[in-house]
Order: sequence, then structure tokens, then C-alpha cells
Amino acid sequence: MARTVWDSTVGKKTVMAVSGLVMLLYLVAHMIGNLKIFFGAGEFNHYAHWLRTVGEPFMHYEWTLWIVRVVLVVAVLAHAVSAYQLSRRDIKARPSKYVHKKPRASYATRTMRWGGVILALFIVWHLLDLTTGTVHSGGFETGKPYQNVVDTFSTWYGNVIYIVAMLAVGLHIRHGFWSAAQTLGVGSRTRDRALKTTAHALALLLTAGFVAVPVGVMTGVVS
Repeated sequence: MARTVWDSTVGKKTVMAVSGLVMLLYLVAHMIGNLKIFFGAGEFNHYAHWLRTVGEPFMHYEWTLWIVRVVLVVAVLAHAVSAYQLSRRDIKARPSKYVHKKPRASYATRTMRWGGVILALFIVWHLLDLTTGTVHSGGFETGKPYQNVVDTFSTWYGNVIYIVAMLAVGLHIRHGFWSAAQTLGVGSRTRDRALKTTAHALALLLTAGFVAVPVGVMTGVVS
């Protein structure tokens, strides 16, 4: 049954919707955690340490964090694979492009695919920068996330990469949240306006929340 559901277009859209909502919940939590940087190095570094001790003593050190990471990796892969396969099916269904583009298609709708590619590349860069320190500028310091974040956003390219990626996140959420609601059967004529308003609000809130960190470093509020 699972294989039958996965092979169907509805099944793949459902996987995209559920995995997208999992990532959205993570983004909300991640943004709230990021904003702790405005309370100083001690508060932010303590928060980063707390993430590794969640669930102790029942859970071993970093076990909860690794469970979250595994769930996120599964969600990202499921989202990406289903999106790619749905895209291929769409191309096969109509190999020649429409003569006239749909006038009602929003900018977010037209850029969902490229936005996904940008975000995939950003995730790799972000992990190599602030998790492993492989591409980090200024000397990566283990156990000092506050200093590492300040180092990253003290470079022009760190700011450009991050801000462009966060704008892509906003566009992705704006369209993706509403699409997920339709796929999961939540949407209706009476709820569509509320769902679209919620999608716009979430996109704006998350974009502003994430971009606030590099802006804070650039303006000297965070130093």
C-alpha cells in the first residue's frame, strides 16, 4: 500500500506537504533561537549548549539533537525527491510549453523550483560554515556559536548568501504553506483567504526574523 501511495501523484504531493510542514515547524523554532543572539553572547551560547542537553539524563548528550537532525534530513530528502519526480511528471505530461503563460501565477509560484535549488545549496553552505566550520571565515571556534555567527556576518559574501537564501525561504513558504493546505484538504472557499493571509504572515515573519541577525551584525547591534 505504501508503494502504491508513493507512486501516485496525490501520494507524492502529500509527502511534499507533510515534509514541508515539518520543516516549517523547525524554521519557526530555529528563528526564535536565532533571535537570542540579541541578548548577548552568554545567552546565545547557553542556548546552543542547551540544545545538546535536551532530554538529559534520560537521553544521552546530543541524542535529542541528533534525532531532530535525522528527522530533518528525512523531511528534506522526501521533499526534494517528491518535488523532482512531480516536476518530471509535469514535463512529460506536457512536453511543449504553453503558448500563453498563466497570468495569475505569482512570482513565488514561478520560482518554487529554483527557490528549492537555492535553499538546497544554502543548507550545504550553512552546515559547512556554522556546524563543521569547513568554510568558516575568521577561525571557527567550537562551542562558541555567538562568535562564529558574528564572524560569518562580518563578511559581505556571508551576508549576501544568507539574505538571498532567506528571501527564497519567504517566497517558498508563501506559496508552499497554501499549497500544503490544499493538498491535505484543509483549504476551502471560506478558508482560502485566511490561509493565504497566514501564508503571507509566516513568510514575512520568518524572513524578517532570520534577516534581523545579519542586519544586527552589520549595524553593530550584535558585535
